[in-house]
Amino acid sequence: MFNANFATIDYIIVALYMLLIIGVGLWVSRTKKGTRKTTEDYFLASKALPWWAIGASLIAANISAEQVIGMSGSGFKVGLAIASYEFMAALTLVIVGKYFLPIFITKGIYTIPEFVEKRFSTNLRTILAVFWIALFIFVNLTSVLFLGAKAIDTIVGDAQGGLMIPVIILMAFVAAAYSIYGGLSAVAWTDVIQVVLLVAGGVVTTIFALDRVTDGGIIDGLRHVWEQAPDKFHMIIPQSNSKVFSELPGIAMVIGGLWVANLYYWGFNQYIIQRALAAKSLPEAQKGIVFAGFLKLIIPLIVVVPGIVAYVMYTEHYPGAAEAFAGVGGGDKAYPWLVSNLLPIGLKGLVVAALFAAIVSSLASMLNSVSTIFTMDIFRHYVDKNASHGKLVGVGRITSIVALVIACCVAPLMRNFDQMFLYIQEYTGLVSPGILAIFLVGLFWKKATNRGAITGILVSIPVALALKLLPINMPFIDQMMYTCLITLATIVLVSLNTHNGGDDPKGIVFTDGMFKTSRSFNVSAYIVCILLASIYVIFW
Repeated sequence: MFNANFATIDYIIVALYMLLIIGVGLWVSRTKKGTRKTTEDYFLASKALPWWAIGASLIAANISAEQVIGMSGSGFKVGLAIASYEFMAALTLVIVGKYFLPIFITKGIYTIPEFVEKRFSTNLRTILAVFWIALFIFVNLTSVLFLGAKAIDTIVGDAQGGLMIPVIILMAFVAAAYSIYGGLSAVAWTDVIQVVLLVAGGVVTTIFALDRVTDGGIIDGLRHVWEQAPDKFHMIIPQSNSKVFSELPGIAMVIGGLWVANLYYWGFNQYIIQRALAAKSLPEAQKGIVFAGFLKLIIPLIVVVPGIVAYVMYTEHYPGAAEAFAGVGGGDKAYPWLVSNLLPIGLKGLVVAALFAAIVSSLASMLNSVSTIFTMDIFRHYVDKNASHGKLVGVGRITSIVALVIACCVAPLMRNFDQMFLYIQEYTGLVSPGILAIFLVGLFWKKATNRGAITGILVSIPVALALKLLPINMPFIDQMMYTCLITLATIVLVSLNTHNGGDDPKGIVFTDGMFKTSRSFNVSAYIVCILLASIYVIFW
């Protein structure tokens, strides 16, 4: 059941990491004697997070097994083009910081569904709250648990699944041990440690992979990979490469449907935006957002490049590679195989701890967001409108436990999926275009009405399914773009018909200077844009 390549010292390193994270999480969660946590303390970290904690926590919440394992697997299959999700996220974060956050923070909201009620209606708030709870539990939590257990079983176990269930339970326990008690404070402050470990572990894996692909060192290894797999280093996939183009459709990755995925994820995803809502102030939140943008630019180095290196080793018949990557889901074995076979004793434990950090931080973030949405948008609204802070915090903790138990039961059922990262993006993409359309018109068009928004969300899913089932094999990125455009058109037509062209009473009123940002934010945003443009010019 256990892999002989994983030594005692590696187990000790992983165990020490677990104790450190649980200890820090519980320590930062402490309250003054005689006081109790309020909902603001528990769900929004007392609105006291500094910019560097926000930026680190955003990345730690985002980078999970889905990215480390799934994106490495897609790097193995399709190459650097999959990194568009990461690179374009950097620019998306700048947009979110400048144009979305000022509105959200001015409204003083706890959850994204709460904003929906302020802008549209209670009914739409409830619809989206139920949707997000289901999405977080049955897609996000389960996929993170499954991919994480699969990776750790490949590294530590025999890669036959013998450790899957025990590892799922262990990951769930560690995430629950501090996040359920401490809330967002525990999650955010431990994320600072976890993101440092995550980046360090990823860099170590990339360095050793490049060093071992040839006998000439890291630079020679990078040159060798570039020469042996030049088609893997293109950001824009040509249409002639029909198999890959169907997943990553060329220029549409830059100007099309990828914007739907990124704006939805970074702008309106509760477990992401909740960190920014917990900032000391709007400028602090914006600095944290742009800091996360810089970090996103280096993520492909630690999640995509290892997958490309593994592909070269596979094509050159590196010992054990052919057997490891055979069958369904072979690409998703790239990262754990590199760790298990190339890293020396000690560093192997460090990288597994880093992988564990990525998984646990995402689990903790999702649990906190599920509990926040259920407590503030469902329980307080429909069950007990006058509930005390203590009761609401208690309900949040119970919700986290229930969500985690359900996810642990469902996670093992996700076997036999290839390229889990793209699978998750595709099926989330059935609903994200409609939600994005609602928020865009809600934020920036005063004439948008509640009837138009509800009609739009009801139309968007049948449209998405119809485009998916068309016999023309339209790339799902393009499906998302067209679904969003059709939904936007539907909302506009219904809204204009509802109010005969007049402004909706709940429309957002912009004030002078609402979107004004600090000099440091502006300079940082320009640097992100320049770096991003340079990357696409070099790897076009």
